[in-house]
Amino acid sequence: MTAAPAGTPTVTASDLESFLYHEAGLLDSWRLEDWLELFLPDGTYEVPTTDAPDGSPESTLHFVADTMTVLKGRVNRLTSPDGYAESPHARTRRFISNVRLVEAEGDMVRLAANFMIARMKKGAQDLFIGHYDHRLKVAGNGELRFQRRRSILDLEALRPQRSVSIII
Repeated sequence: MTAAPAGTPTVTASDLESFLYHEAGLLDSWRLEDWLELFLPDGTYEVPTTDAPDGSPESTLHFVADTMTVLKGRVNRLTSPDGYAESPHARTRRFISNVRLVEAEGDMVRLAANFMIARMKKGAQDLFIGHYDHRLKVAGNGELRFQRRRSILDLEALRPQRSVSIII
């Protein structure tokens, strides 16, 4: 881990946990427009495929590789009554553990954490299990924003889940 230069905002593991718990609350309550505010204007949301979890969106296939423009469209579809994939909305519950500060340099931090997301809809229950590898910008007031939100699934395939129609 690289130490932050003097005058650079510091962030603690507790700050990172609070940020992730706040995000989980927004997503579980389907407050997706508020969730978008956690991103920088050039932020990205990535879910790589299970066969290339370390791949980049430029060179490997991803389940999700959204720029902010695409992500805003995704949120519009998910919150629209016409969004058939999640209408009515599934109930979700996110469990986050083992939150770690991996790297800090200047006003950027990289965090890792484990997640389990339970999705319940129409009598079916799906589990999405994996880990996060996020890059966050720390503002002068300590506020955190996603530069890159990356969710890496530990599943071998999406057979039982069939698709990724929620934010992972």
